[in-house]
Amino acid sequence: QVQLVESGGGSVQAGGSLRLSCSASEFCSTYYAIGWLRQAPGKKREGVAFLSGSDEWTYYSPSVKGRFTISKDRNKKMVNLQMDGVKSEDAGVYYCAAAFSDHPDPDERDFHSWGPGTQVTVSS
Repeated sequence: QVQLVESGGGSVQAGGSLRLSCSASEFCSTYYAIGWLRQAPGKKREGVAFLSGSDEWTYYSPSVKGRFTISKDRNKKMVNLQMDGVKSEDAGVYYCAAAFSDHPDPDERDFHSWGPGTQVTVSS
């Protein structure tokens, strides 16, 4: 299994920006997607943004589309999530995860390797 570690979480004002990064122990697979899921207190973990192994397919949750951007840096084995126009409902723990397939559903059951998570707090 790939080892994943998130960084970049913290506190951000509503309307501001934050950049999350995920470092992977191995990379460059063209067979599975990798991306970000999040969990708010008392809520189920939900998919935020994924990028296929070939980089040809991208998924964004409707709640973040147009505000968040997922990207890969293959040389550094990093997956980044640029969060702009942050809203209070974006608060939660953000997890980097690798999927079983190249086009996963936005469901945590489609992912097999998880980072420990990084906390995002949004202040008004």
